[in-house]
Amino acid sequence: MTVPRILVFDSGLGGLTVYREFLGKMPDASYLYVADNAVFPYGDLRDEELVIRLLALFDVLIEREQPDLCVIACNTASTIALVPLREHFEVPFVGTVPAIKTAGEKTRSGLFSLLATPGTVKRRYTRDLVERFASHCHVTLVGAECLAELAEDFMRGKAIDRERLAHILKPAFIEHQGARTDIIVLGCTHYPLLIDEMRKVEPWPVSYIDPAPAIAKQGQVVLQRLFGENLNANEERAANRLIYTGNDGIVINIGDYLSNIGLHETSRDEIIG
Repeated sequence: MTVPRILVFDSGLGGLTVYREFLGKMPDASYLYVADNAVFPYGDLRDEELVIRLLALFDVLIEREQPDLCVIACNTASTIALVPLREHFEVPFVGTVPAIKTAGEKTRSGLFSLLATPGTVKRRYTRDLVERFASHCHVTLVGAECLAELAEDFMRGKAIDRERLAHILKPAFIEHQGARTDIIVLGCTHYPLLIDEMRKVEPWPVSYIDPAPAIAKQGQVVLQRLFGENLNANEERAANRLIYTGNDGIVINIGDYLSNIGLHETSRDEIIG
């Protein structure tokens, strides 16, 4: 009987939205959350730099932690490095993909927007998703500067500048031939942390698609395939932990939040030099 060990990885705290979904679906698993905050945000790195860094990080993490599943809870890292990670390691990886297909199926107005980092918006991978799954729709791609940083500041108790937030969101709300944007795809795992604040400044109501539920569902499918009926056995498991690179500022003022989602142990860890 096996308790699965799940490693959830992000450049910062946005991946906690994915961790929470996994925890809800698989509360008996053992979790390690890794925040590579030393180089947050990943969009500032060149693609080849990010691939080299992630391969080096996971070389250490997989050997040391022995995870059964690695979850890349970051759109930027997934679009750039998921293929080389899968090629390099035998451990299964689940990544994060903008929910273009879901939005294309659910939109009623035919207008939806992808709100993502500038790097995610400009990549051919993203545009290929639109061409493949939403060619029948009018899709607006919005590269949001600094929205991930705003989300992390909000987690730490800083008030949101709603005028600034409204300015960031404005390009995602489109009116065309009597129709309006009715769905916004959140193309960064940080963004769901701000949904309640977004609702306060949106010019009209829309549906927001959080990527976390689909990621957790896919992770559950992979683990079921690996362990079958032995999954989620009621045996003793290790305490859930959060480790981070960079400075200690990442965990300032969020101790209660982390405890509420079962992350009682936090520590700084360089992982690689």
